[in-house]
Amino acid sequence: MRTSATIATAALLLAALTACSSSGETPAASDNGTPADEPTVSVPADHEGDDLKAAVAVYTAAYFAADTDTAYAMLSARCAKEIAKDAYAGVVQQAKTDYGPDHTATDVQADVSGDLGRATYKVQGLPKFDQTKQPWALEGDAWKYDAC
Repeated sequence: MRTSATIATAALLLAALTACSSSGETPAASDNGTPADEPTVSVPADHEGDDLKAAVAVYTAAYFAADTDTAYAMLSARCAKEIAKDAYAGVVQQAKTDYGPDHTATDVQADVSGDLGRATYKVQGLPKFDQTKQPWALEGDAWKYDAC
C-alpha cells in the first residue's frame, strides 16, 4: 500500500514539475479532447501516375537490355510465381537479341486507382509491343508488372 502511494506521489510531482518547467519555448497546447486534423498531402491529378510512369520506363528499358535482375524484380508476386527467373532471363535475352537494347517507353499514360494501375504506352521503334491498359500492381511502395 505504501509503495503505491509513493509511486502515485512521485508521478504527481513529476507531472507538476513538467508542467511548470520553462525552456523559453512556446508552451505546449492544452488537450481539449478534440483530435486535431492531420495534415494531408495530396498529389495533383495530373501527377497521380508519375510513379507508375517511371516504373513502366524502367521495366521497358530493363526488358530490352536483358537486365534480368531489374526486370524480374519488377514482376508482381503473382507473375513471379508463374515464371522462374532462369526462364525469364531467356525471354529478356531473346528480346535483346531479336530487337536490340535501345527501346524506351514513350507517350506513357497511367491510370491509378488505389493499388491497381493501368499503363498505356508505345515502345520506341517496336509498335507491336505498344501496350494499352497494361495491368500493374502496387506492392509495398513499388509498382510491379502484372500482365502475366
